[in-house]
Amino acid sequence: MSSQAYLSALFSLDGRVAVVTGGSSGIGRAIARALSRAGASVVVVARREAELTETVEELTARGGKAAWVSGDLGSRAGVRAAAEAAVEAFGEPDILVNSAGINLRPPMSELGDDVWDATMAVNLEAPYLLGQRFGPGMAERGYGRIIHVSSQQAHRAFVQSGAYGVSKGGLESLARSQAEAWSPYGVTANTLVPGFVMTPLNARLSADPERVASLAARTMVGRNGLAEDFEAAAVFLAGAGSAYVTGQSIFVDGGLSVH
Repeated sequence: MSSQAYLSALFSLDGRVAVVTGGSSGIGRAIARALSRAGASVVVVARREAELTETVEELTARGGKAAWVSGDLGSRAGVRAAAEAAVEAFGEPDILVNSAGINLRPPMSELGDDVWDATMAVNLEAPYLLGQRFGPGMAERGYGRIIHVSSQQAHRAFVQSGAYGVSKGGLESLARSQAEAWSPYGVTANTLVPGFVMTPLNARLSADPERVASLAARTMVGRNGLAEDFEAAAVFLAGAGSAYVTGQSIFVDGGLSVH
């Protein structure tokens, strides 16, 4: 077997279908790009049509198959509608990436029900509902990959974790529950755990040069993350080569969590 054939057997996503929420910006967009370049047909789900259109144009310009769905993941009805719209382009997905999220962090003493409910709806309930919609079908077909994008706040409290940290802790627990339920049938569920990444979701922190420099100094590699740092990890978790990796939280954080 040639090296190209060997690598293809491990990592190629030819013939696979992926749904990526939050795929029009930041880490989600980088993952959508990576899965597309690895051969998957990609459906990008987000809110803003201009960014969705731009993302799909980028993917198709590189020769990929891509489509977009504008959806509101903040309500159960919105999630279910987006899920059904997502399958119209290429059929039922083999890969589900939950990267959509909101990052509202008022002080704990000022945290209201509205912020709590909105955070849980997008960051935790939407991934749960999408998993319930697509996971059983993946198991029935004998192949599936569920990838969640989590946070350092799932493991430790800092920078006013509030509801955001709780939602991400729940997300990692959700991945373990999904892994327990469906891994015997060929479906893995894992989370990617970023460090500090310069994306729109972290715009508030990114605007503070001293905080940005301080966070970079806490890593082992000496810099903060970039969205493209997640491309290879996502392709690995989406492909055949990761069949024995499930229920795991995989840190892509430059060593931040262990420094």
